[in-house]
Amino acid sequence: MAMSNLYSKIAPKPAKRLQDLSVSQSNQWVNVESLNSGLSSPPQEGISQREAMITQPASAPVSPLASPNPAVSSTTTFTLTSTPAGISTLDPNWQASKPTVRERNAAMFNNELMSDVTFIVGAPGHTQCIPAHKYVLATGSSVFFAMFYGGLAEAKDEIEVPDVEPSAFLTMLKYLYCDEISLEADTVLATLYVAKKYIVPHLARACVAYLETSLTAKNACLLLSQSRLFEEPDLMQRCWEVIDAQAEMALHSEGFCDIDGTTLASVLSRETLNCKETHLFEAAVAWAGAECQRRDLEPTPGNKRAVLGDSLHLVRIPTMSLDEFANGPAQAGLLTQKETIDIFLHFTALVKPSLNFPIKSRAGLKSQVCHRFQSCAYRSNQWRYRGRCDSIQFSVDKRIFMVGFGLYGSSNGAADYSVKIELKRLGRVLAENNTKFFSDGSSNTFHVYFEHPVQIEPESYYTASAVLDGVELSYFGQEGMSEVTVGSVTFQFQCSSESTNGTGVQGGQIPELIFYGPTNPPDD
Repeated sequence: MAMSNLYSKIAPKPAKRLQDLSVSQSNQWVNVESLNSGLSSPPQEGISQREAMITQPASAPVSPLASPNPAVSSTTTFTLTSTPAGISTLDPNWQASKPTVRERNAAMFNNELMSDVTFIVGAPGHTQCIPAHKYVLATGSSVFFAMFYGGLAEAKDEIEVPDVEPSAFLTMLKYLYCDEISLEADTVLATLYVAKKYIVPHLARACVAYLETSLTAKNACLLLSQSRLFEEPDLMQRCWEVIDAQAEMALHSEGFCDIDGTTLASVLSRETLNCKETHLFEAAVAWAGAECQRRDLEPTPGNKRAVLGDSLHLVRIPTMSLDEFANGPAQAGLLTQKETIDIFLHFTALVKPSLNFPIKSRAGLKSQVCHRFQSCAYRSNQWRYRGRCDSIQFSVDKRIFMVGFGLYGSSNGAADYSVKIELKRLGRVLAENNTKFFSDGSSNTFHVYFEHPVQIEPESYYTASAVLDGVELSYFGQEGMSEVTVGSVTFQFQCSSESTNGTGVQGGQIPELIFYGPTNPPDD
């Protein structure tokens, strides 16, 4: 299965792990070190005209790229095969109709006219012949320059590229000929691969930027595995931010079972994961089952334990509750009898045995709070509810994860409140929760939470709403601010048309937004 299928998995056969993708170093101008260093000057030795093969997995893992961000889904894309190659140069005087160098150069894209090299691109049986021009390629890629004009360059007319998908190769050529980049979800990883292979850094950065905007809990683990493979630290950091904040959803995503063992270990050892340890154990067991199938092993408890190896000891089983352990790991069959007894004794005995599992709970993420009012007040004739909606719109300049809201309570003594909180974008409900809170009659805020953190993308307005039911009179905020900076995140507020109870930028309810913000890059 080609790399484009990472986003459209339909094969019933288990996918091979991403760690199987290796880089051949038979030609020094295309090895990993060259890719990382940028190949500042073309080497003059060890260049073979036939491509050194960079092997991709025969069957790559998949993650659905269902981003809620409409900006991604509405990306304008060109169709590389919509115009027959060379049709724009059939006129013998075609140059006269193209006044700029860019237009004339673009006319040569995928065109046999004056072509001096042909690439046979794709796996055997699925190849495509793509004509090209050495001069154009060499001016855009130091790898192509070394191939065609290096000291040991060979003068072959055809070059086989079995490890690259034709669509990704054409996307790269489109950029080199036309200075245009247009990416699609099903080919972006393959395009990043070819951009790295031929050292076309601007195209590679565009691929990474596209992947960052497409990042969700459903594909974060798989993209983390890819970003480690391609050595893209910025993309790795964005993936970690999503995995940390939405760990439960990321661990139960389909793509999690397709990550490589090294990425699995890095996830299981992560200190800032925001989920119960039972979810990590379940995810590790699910991954082990998939790994057994990849190795053609029966998915027995013994085989699952074997393929997990030391990674099992990264799950902090002793930090579970006694009930969680008794109904989960103790009956899963992965632990030895001694391990099971020792962990039970850890829960119950005064003298606790030493364990091969970490006994300290994960730190998790620390939530941050955006306060949008400078003061609060109460009056005898306001703030009343009666089923009306308090609502405010906000935007941020960096990706965050909304955890919940802080709300004002009763100004007339202790009281219980029922509340429905809601988060919308462009009229679509992203999350909602019906919950309760107790107000002690003070001017403090009281926090209410969504079931799962909600991913908030930058530069787009979201609507936060709350409908309260309880004591009529409550505190309300005043001296509101239209812009608030918390840490590295800047919030902007504006009034919402859905607010029917008087809340706006200057005053009202929803004084606080509770969120997880960007974290510092991890040590690994």
